[in-house]
Amino acid sequence: MTSSHQHNPAWLLLQDGTRFSGKSFGAKGTAGGEICFNTGMTGYQEVFTDPSYTGQVLIMNNAYVGNYGVKKEDVESDSVKIAGLICKNISHRYSRMTADDGLENYLVENNIVAIYDVDTRALVQHIRNKGAMNCVISTEFSTEAELNQALANVPDMAGLELSSHISTKEAYNIGDPAAPIKVAVLDFGVKVNILKCLASRGVYLKVFPAKTGIEELNQFSPDGYFISNGPGDPASMGYAVNTVKELLNTGKPLFGICLGHQLLALANGIPTFKMHHGHRGLNHPVKNLITNRSEITTQNHGFGVDPEAVKKSANITVTHVNLNDGSIEGIKLNDKPAFSVQYHPEATPGPHDSRYLFDDFVNMIRTGMSN
Repeated sequence: MTSSHQHNPAWLLLQDGTRFSGKSFGAKGTAGGEICFNTGMTGYQEVFTDPSYTGQVLIMNNAYVGNYGVKKEDVESDSVKIAGLICKNISHRYSRMTADDGLENYLVENNIVAIYDVDTRALVQHIRNKGAMNCVISTEFSTEAELNQALANVPDMAGLELSSHISTKEAYNIGDPAAPIKVAVLDFGVKVNILKCLASRGVYLKVFPAKTGIEELNQFSPDGYFISNGPGDPASMGYAVNTVKELLNTGKPLFGICLGHQLLALANGIPTFKMHHGHRGLNHPVKNLITNRSEITTQNHGFGVDPEAVKKSANITVTHVNLNDGSIEGIKLNDKPAFSVQYHPEATPGPHDSRYLFDDFVNMIRTGMSN
């Protein structure tokens, strides 16, 4: 792909034949992936750099994107992870004095093809009705035959294993080595601010590649384990499910977020399923069934935990549910110190309603250490 600041024509083709035309924004070329939408009004840079968006073309619901530029600190990983971007309007100028650059330059530098001047409201309504599907954005192909050929090369998200491809290649440490608590992190696409939330609570972390075995994890002598978020189909990750089973058998506390939530369920015989169009945004209401309190949450997932299978399990308690559709948002094991949530309590972007979960995990570890 090449880059240009000229806003030339661009085209968007969905798997069901729906087609939109617009203008290019960012890198020139062709990009494809599973189309999805985010309902948040702010935090676009954190969203674009979230590893869980790997392989997805993102629709931003906000009417204007790019109006406060980009900043080096506002990231969740070392690069933009979305496969492509769809917007209604883009801002050529940004208002934040501390910004390092504008959004378009940022997308060009990260080789991200984007299209704007699209009726995103109509597009989101279409996805809500028809469900998630693959799509392709192009600044170089305009005919239906060319776009369909490009679309044919886009893999389906169902059955796709992505985490091992974006996970860290080498283990690394976060936090104070003198901290009283040590946690081993399995990186399936972990967000930076999850690690910061743990480190700020007096936890020394070692982050391991996705396919690290239990023997290597335990060489760190951790007091607990964290199973991270990440992209792709959890049902394709047999290697991770087996590792989670082994970690549970140690009896040490375990906490999972998003993909980690799904892997914990799979490790306990609960299947996952592909959602109709997923949950993505920073305004999703969730009810904590333990405290009977509600919280507004940040979410990014296209797979869920099978509610019927959970009902039949004597070893799992549902702790959180989504107030929009009743889907499972949190579970805990009845016989082991392990719990997980489907949403993102680190909330970058988003409200901090759910950050108590990091405190719950740390307190669980402290309790285990004192017994």
